[in-house]
Amino acid sequence: MIGIVFIDVDGTLVGENGVPECVWEEVEALKARGVHLVLTTGRPGRGLALEYAKRLAPEGLHIFESGAVVLALTQDPHAPPKRPLLVEPLPPEAALEIQALAQKRGLPLEAYTASGGFYIPEDHPLLRLHQRLLGLKAEIRPLEEIEEPLVRLQILAEPGRWEEVKAFSTSAALHTATSPKMPGVLFASFTRWGVSKRSAARFVAEAYGLTLKEAAMVGDGENDLELLQAVGLGIAMGNAPEPVKKAAHKVVAPVEACGLAEALAQIRTLPRSGIA
Repeated sequence: MIGIVFIDVDGTLVGENGVPECVWEEVEALKARGVHLVLTTGRPGRGLALEYAKRLAPEGLHIFESGAVVLALTQDPHAPPKRPLLVEPLPPEAALEIQALAQKRGLPLEAYTASGGFYIPEDHPLLRLHQRLLGLKAEIRPLEEIEEPLVRLQILAEPGRWEEVKAFSTSAALHTATSPKMPGVLFASFTRWGVSKRSAARFVAEAYGLTLKEAAMVGDGENDLELLQAVGLGIAMGNAPEPVKKAAHKVVAPVEACGLAEALAQIRTLPRSGIA
């Protein structure tokens, strides 16, 4: 019984050439059955990620910042286009510790706030590439000068430095991911302890009157593992690493071969859970 589907972005919805057109027909077919579609990403709730969320469910709930922010979208012309239902701030001391480690090791760092603020302490070629991927422009500003609470920090690491970043000893939770738009780059996100796609998905499911066992999740990254294992139906993309595939109930084609459309079509044939 599936009443909600959580959908990852990079490597699941979005491939090297963007979102395959085959996906949108299945999105509309599943929505017609009354199933909630929830964008579930480490990206901020701005730019291209927000546009994807609007197309999936223009009046729905969506998960951003690796679970640190849940936004409720609305089409009401008299209301703000989005409002946070859930915000999980990163402790300031953890943010400063991560910034110090990144600066000491010469690793590019990004900082995000719940309202969509996007900051970098200093410029870097990888950060410029990532801004183009997000469809956003970052503001250069040290973390100490950002007045709004931070919800997530992110380090971008090139091959050869992945293990170094994963070994960071901090007072924050680490989530790692990759993107077909920036092959070879590791995105290492830090949120407060206990915050993840899984924790935010439970919050969203409960808001819809459902449990995670009445949900499906489609993903491809290590940061999707917890949620893939927690839902009633976990589906891994064909381009996912082996540990992710082994953790899933089903494996579909890679992103560029309409894997997400295949997953949504399979979900559409299942019984629909009651919608609150």
